[in-house]
Amino acid sequence: MPALASHRKARTRLRTTSPGVGITTAALASVTLLSTQTATAAPAAPRPSIEDVQKKVDDLYRQAGTATQQYNKAKSASTDQRAKVDGLLDAAAERAEKLNETRRELGQFAAAQYRSGAVAPTATFFLAEDPQSYFDQDQLMARMTSQQQKTVSDFRTQQSEAAEKRAEATKSLETLTEAQTTLRTSKQQVQEKLTEARTLLSELTAEEKARLAELEREKEAEARRKAQELARQQAAAAEAERQAQEEAAAKEAAEDAAQEPAQPDTGTDTGTGSGADADSSYAAKADKVLAFAAAQIGKPYVWGATGPSSYDCSGLTQAAWKAAGVDLPRTTWDQVEVGTRVATADLQPGDLVFFYDDISHVGIYKGDGMMIHAPKPGANVREESIYYMPIYGSVRPA
Repeated sequence: MPALASHRKARTRLRTTSPGVGITTAALASVTLLSTQTATAAPAAPRPSIEDVQKKVDDLYRQAGTATQQYNKAKSASTDQRAKVDGLLDAAAERAEKLNETRRELGQFAAAQYRSGAVAPTATFFLAEDPQSYFDQDQLMARMTSQQQKTVSDFRTQQSEAAEKRAEATKSLETLTEAQTTLRTSKQQVQEKLTEARTLLSELTAEEKARLAELEREKEAEARRKAQELARQQAAAAEAERQAQEEAAAKEAAEDAAQEPAQPDTGTDTGTGSGADADSSYAAKADKVLAFAAAQIGKPYVWGATGPSSYDCSGLTQAAWKAAGVDLPRTTWDQVEVGTRVATADLQPGDLVFFYDDISHVGIYKGDGMMIHAPKPGANVREESIYYMPIYGSVRPA
């Protein structure tokens, strides 16, 4: 008898885990994960030192100064281009009016020929929008009087001139649009740099602001010390020159006295009078420049401003020299190209001193190592040492 298969269900062996052990394992895993995250998380960025903040703020103001000069350049170009566009549009309108007058005159010729019975093809020629196709028809030209031929010639010339002026005006308008775009971009850059600087300063604690002010005083004191040293050097050089001139004059007088017989004075002295006159003329202009600049002390710096209530750096120098009858261009980049370059040791009152490698700032030399300038946003026109900023170079504008 065959063996019967067992109908009993096989018992499944279950794996059991102690509840306490499971919870502990999960907790350990969580702790391990958190510990790993904490260990690998980037540490908080250290707070910048006040010296770093000062350097950053100064750099932002310098960048804002550069953007201000770009703005000034774009604004000047935009103004000039607008004037050019207006002139071209006026010229195009004038050409169009002359063209219309000639067209009316041609129409009168055509009407006269119509009344006399000579309608075609002359009338068609005169009334045509483009009579060029008829100019080679000798028989037609022969039927015109000399006045009519001159009118046709004038018409052709005026057509060409009107088209040229329209094309020139269109191109000039495109250039104006580009200048206005640059103007908007430069303005936005100035505002962004100034906002960044103000935000950085606003985040300082009272203690940090006090420390920053102390650093500024130290910087100003060092700049004044350098200015005083320059003043001493310039005074020593001036005294040495004076003594040399006196010695030269005494030597010349002694030589003249030793001559036998004594030569009468002919009044033909060939000294350096022209140089002295030039120095005197420049000094007179410089006096006017400095008088104007001194009168602006206390007025606020405003980027893009040219007075009379506020100035940026190149706006002040431009206005001051204009008071002396000298027209300077608008930007520091153009002003540095005017006049004669001079060494720092040879600076005279009225000279322009430029700063930074990108020539983004300028001041008016006052003497003794000091200048009058419009410093930066938030500050007023004031006297300051020329060594407060890194000097690029100097020029004598006139």
